[in-house]
Amino acid sequence: MKRIEFHDREREIGQIKDIIVREPTLITFIYGPINSGKTELINYLVKQLPQNYVVFYVNLRGKFITEYKDFVRALFKIELGKEKKEILKTVSEVSVKALKFMGIPITENIVDLLFKEKIYEDVFEFLEDYLTEIAANKEQILILDELQVIGDVKVDDLLIYKLFNFFVRLTKELHLCHVFAVTSDSLFIERVFNEAMLHGRRRYIRVDDFDHETTVAFLNKHGFSDNEKEKTWKYVGGKPVYLVELANSKRREKEMEELLTLRTGELETMLKTVAELGAEIAIGDIRYSVNYDGLVDSLKRYVDVDELGINDLDEVSKRYLMDRNILFVDPLRKGIRPQSQLDLLAIREVLKLLTEHQILNKF
Repeated sequence: MKRIEFHDREREIGQIKDIIVREPTLITFIYGPINSGKTELINYLVKQLPQNYVVFYVNLRGKFITEYKDFVRALFKIELGKEKKEILKTVSEVSVKALKFMGIPITENIVDLLFKEKIYEDVFEFLEDYLTEIAANKEQILILDELQVIGDVKVDDLLIYKLFNFFVRLTKELHLCHVFAVTSDSLFIERVFNEAMLHGRRRYIRVDDFDHETTVAFLNKHGFSDNEKEKTWKYVGGKPVYLVELANSKRREKEMEELLTLRTGELETMLKTVAELGAEIAIGDIRYSVNYDGLVDSLKRYVDVDELGINDLDEVSKRYLMDRNILFVDPLRKGIRPQSQLDLLAIREVLKLLTEHQILNKF
């Protein structure tokens, strides 16, 4: 499979560069629908940074985090077999190199001490000292990808609130380190947006699917015919992950049809499960039953429009469809829409099938 080069994110790159050349003051949330290229953007940008930057990148995707210790292990890049005295050497090495670390380099002994001997009151106190040591020589960037993974983990209070407080201290109070939190989770984005403790302490950068002009430029670069370009926009819009897949495909039109068939089947199965077995979703500390008719009515709203207002759907149906990555909420634009053009088409296909089924049942 041929390698697809990074494509046209000048606006977002410019926004991030404008932030990191200034003193850290706010937490930056990078958000957008799933598979819109957020992680790819971060990886590309990091490679372009000058020698005076050091980046600590922590990707929580796929990590099984149910308690505080799990999070700490995920946060650090643990170097096995080193003596605890070597932690100072590790920090010293970080402070003179221009590197992207997959986690924060630390010895296994230090992690054990943080829990067993409690040489620091908590991990955040240790991290503050760690980053302060490096700040003498480097501009620091801390990136947490898929941050929503720890949303419900508790220490005494929810871990996420302790982490936010720590981020505020690193940025707004100490100006020590740029902090970027990356997520595509609609429920988490909405939760962060409405979190009172973060008002005036965070900013947002949206990384969305490509617009039509950018999509066509990408398709032209990869030799799509006029008919293929038209169908690609119709089926998958500007979703980068699908554009790359189709660029690598020798059977593009057939693959588009298969993608739609697959997604339509997934939505049908979801609705059938709710109709026959029921479903619940938690909102705060309360669990609510998901109503099948409510889901169908919510999806019907997208028959004639691509986007609705953030309050146009009943809250239970909206959150359930967001949780299943069918709908994406953008609290800044106060809009809610399908996660992709493919999802929009699949919604309409499912509703068409349901209508046909209802008609047949009348005879």
